[in-house]
Amino acid sequence: MEIIVCIKRVPETAEADLVIDKTGRDIEKEGLVFDLNEWDNYAVEEAVLLKDKHGGTVTAISMGPEEVNEVLRRALGMGADQAIRLTDPGFEGSDGYAIAKVLSKAIEPLAYDLILTGVQTEDDGYGQVGPTLAEMLGIPHAALVNQIEDIEGGRARVHRELEGGLEEVLDIALPAVLSIQTGINEPRYVSIMGIRKVAQKEIKVLGLHDLGMKPEEAGEDGSLMLVERASFPPVGEGAQMLEGTMDEISDKVIAILKEKGGVA
Repeated sequence: MEIIVCIKRVPETAEADLVIDKTGRDIEKEGLVFDLNEWDNYAVEEAVLLKDKHGGTVTAISMGPEEVNEVLRRALGMGADQAIRLTDPGFEGSDGYAIAKVLSKAIEPLAYDLILTGVQTEDDGYGQVGPTLAEMLGIPHAALVNQIEDIEGGRARVHRELEGGLEEVLDIALPAVLSIQTGINEPRYVSIMGIRKVAQKEIKVLGLHDLGMKPEEAGEDGSLMLVERASFPPVGEGAQMLEGTMDEISDKVIAILKEKGGVA
């Protein structure tokens, strides 16, 4: 089984003090720690587990500058067999649609039975790339996949997460794109020694010309959406602590709700 997994290097922002950069359209990334996108980590692990079960190879693909090699090396350390980095100044500013277009051009000439992506990325959270990539390649897809039950006879049985704790089970023809949800597995730990073992593995680098793309097909020119301004959400009021007996607190809650228009 030939599996391709699309991954992304993203900044860790949970504990960082963020500021808007000079363009006013993004955050300042200098000084931030970068890592493999959480959802993509599960996708890589699932790809390697499927390879271990069914045989074949895993190819990791990512877009970005040379620093992206960090997450590609991690994927190789987890068990991927080869890696491809898509790098070109013309890719800068690509939205989810343009990213999917670049990925599709890189994937089209490759042999594949399954393409895995994370459901979304931690930096933008759009969740567009997987489904859009499938549409561009003309193959089926399933999103929010939290279990791959079986693969046999050119078909895969997958479970996907729905709202309200519900789950849908699908039989999907291969090749297909599956967007992987967190929790589908337990991603393995990759040690420094594990990274060193794959340090000499070749990472193939492809640009616009290599993919046969025109400049207007990628970047902001090839995007359907453009970020005009970035801002932080307004800081709300602090919590109001209520004191008293249960009856007194209940009366105060009702009074506040009435004041705010929550209760007629």
